[in-house]
Amino acid sequence: MAGRTAIGLDIGTTGVRAAQVTVSKGTAVLDRFGQVALPAGAVRDGEVIEIEAVTEAIKTLWAQVKFTQKDVVLGVSNQKVFVRQVDVPWVSAGELKASLKFQVADLVPMPVEEAVLDFVPLDEVEGEQGRQIRGLLVAASQDMVMGSIRAIQGAGLRCQTVDLSSFAVLRAAGAADPLGLSGPEAVVDIGARVTNIVVHEGGVPRFVRILMLGGDHVTGAIVERLGITAQEADFLKRQPATSTEPAVLDARRIIDGELTAFVDEVRGSIDYYLATTGSRPLSRLVLSGGGSLSDGLAQRLATAVRTHVEYGRAFGSLTLGKTGLEPVQMQYVEPLAAVPVGLAMGAV
Repeated sequence: MAGRTAIGLDIGTTGVRAAQVTVSKGTAVLDRFGQVALPAGAVRDGEVIEIEAVTEAIKTLWAQVKFTQKDVVLGVSNQKVFVRQVDVPWVSAGELKASLKFQVADLVPMPVEEAVLDFVPLDEVEGEQGRQIRGLLVAASQDMVMGSIRAIQGAGLRCQTVDLSSFAVLRAAGAADPLGLSGPEAVVDIGARVTNIVVHEGGVPRFVRILMLGGDHVTGAIVERLGITAQEADFLKRQPATSTEPAVLDARRIIDGELTAFVDEVRGSIDYYLATTGSRPLSRLVLSGGGSLSDGLAQRLATAVRTHVEYGRAFGSLTLGKTGLEPVQMQYVEPLAAVPVGLAMGAV
């Protein structure tokens, strides 16, 4: 029996990343992984602004990594994506797909004819209107999605399907606890400008929030308050916490303030989920994404959310194939790989 292969494509603020995964005889293998940087401004807050620049980056990525096919799964996550738990009247899966836009027209913050819709069923419930399906409604701006698809098509590729990046992160970094015996878990993927928060139980997503915050906001705050360049701000961010240089101390105070604000946002999201659902406390919180590597962030979150915090392993459930990357390179890129790996895993 031939294996099934899929490629997940993540068009981020600072770069494009893709992962090719093949499943054969019950084993998932990471065949290829690569990333190419984007010029500043080509993607803003998760939305493609300069289509040609993104197209060129994707072309370069495919030329360098030698992916074996042209079909890709695209991930989306930005301020033009809406995710909300809703109850809809029970119908068959086919009827629900056909009638979804009529059932949720009043629930999405955009004209329904301008939205790409999806519905992820969670439970069957009995409400005032009788038998209903409870699930997560996902609505994304059609124009925003088409901007990414045009960039993909310009590179000679085909967009096989569009998936929510939050769900991809869950597949790649979430705990393998199909019965949910250990309680709910939060997965937090921190990018340059966008953070995905997913709370799940036994692998089933129960709550999703997309924050327009990320690692670049810390850099931007240092640039603004110290009047320096982004390159100088990045240099100061990388200095050891033991440094007593005045500029480093100034930068550290700014970083502390930004991380405090970020942690408050994450805590508020999780507290909202726990309060509105009456759920058990979190069993743990899993971090991924380039922004998750900020010094001291894990400890701050552990204290604020009152649970164990650890870093996710996007490659943990995969067998590593002939990726062309050395072990030290794989270790470096793993925090950045949750979205493309999760997109590919969802397709296979």
